[in-house]
Amino acid sequence: MAETLVEPYVRIDSYLGEASADAMAADVRDGLTREPLRELPPKYLYDTRGSELFDRITEQPEYYPTRSERTLLNRHAPEIAAASAAEELVELGSGSASKTRALLYAMAGAGTLRRYVPVDVSDAVVERCAEELTELYPGLTIHGLVGDFEHHLAHIPSGGKRLIAFLGGTSGNYNREHRARFLGDLRDLLGAGDHLLLGMDLVKDVDVLEAAYNDAAGVTAEFNRNVLHAINRDLAADFAVDAFEHVAVFEEEHSWIEMRLRARGAQRVRVEGAGVEVAFEDGEEMRTEISTKFTRDQLEREFEDAGMRLERFMTDAGGLFGLSLVAPA
Repeated sequence: MAETLVEPYVRIDSYLGEASADAMAADVRDGLTREPLRELPPKYLYDTRGSELFDRITEQPEYYPTRSERTLLNRHAPEIAAASAAEELVELGSGSASKTRALLYAMAGAGTLRRYVPVDVSDAVVERCAEELTELYPGLTIHGLVGDFEHHLAHIPSGGKRLIAFLGGTSGNYNREHRARFLGDLRDLLGAGDHLLLGMDLVKDVDVLEAAYNDAAGVTAEFNRNVLHAINRDLAADFAVDAFEHVAVFEEEHSWIEMRLRARGAQRVRVEGAGVEVAFEDGEEMRTEISTKFTRDQLEREFEDAGMRLERFMTDAGGLFGLSLVAPA
């Protein structure tokens, strides 16, 4: 673990390093050798460049989730702060904390805010977030964690009564079995009186769903291909990035959007750092992300299975997106 003390009220711990590189190699090796469909974990889409591209995606007119979630947070933040009465906010996949600032503002207004714990894979993002928030909230303690929330949840510091936020519909990137395990892990983090706030994308018209992942400006396509840039850089691979095209379709059977990369022409790729060489046929696809869409009934069942109960469910008038405030059962 690398520890950085930026100023008296800011501490940043990093758990990424050689072990993370080894994990990436193992993930990529496993994914590229799967049959019948190759697969790359979506977390590798979000390096520094990928995070910047995703921020651009959220600004595209077709991409409703971020706007809808931000509107919900702005509208319901005082209610959430009052219901949770939390002293600290822990945010998984914090990014720039742009959406959760409404929560921080509401908690500060209620006089309960003591600490913010951002968790993200990018050290630059966590450091910039800490710098900005300490200017906005003098005296706020920030304990940043640079790591993968799938593997480093155990390093989240203990503290007072807390609200854990996992926004953006990110838990929808897991299949049902994986999500059940992760919700169980989140349940284990909750003490008596703690709460979990989850943002979840909801089932809606297929045309609206597919348009959100196929923006006319092509930003999502660039974001999707960025995972190949990351593998080329970090694992000494030789993907011809422009030889793959972006594909995103709704799979009704699973109720999820599936993002893929499709080979334009037959090609052979060597990933030196993962010790694999794979051949792609013309038109062959590999999956890079799924994004599950939920109903309220499905969410309640999954929370119950994980040992939690839904206390509040907030959605917009059009039913595009939902916020779930959850507590231990």
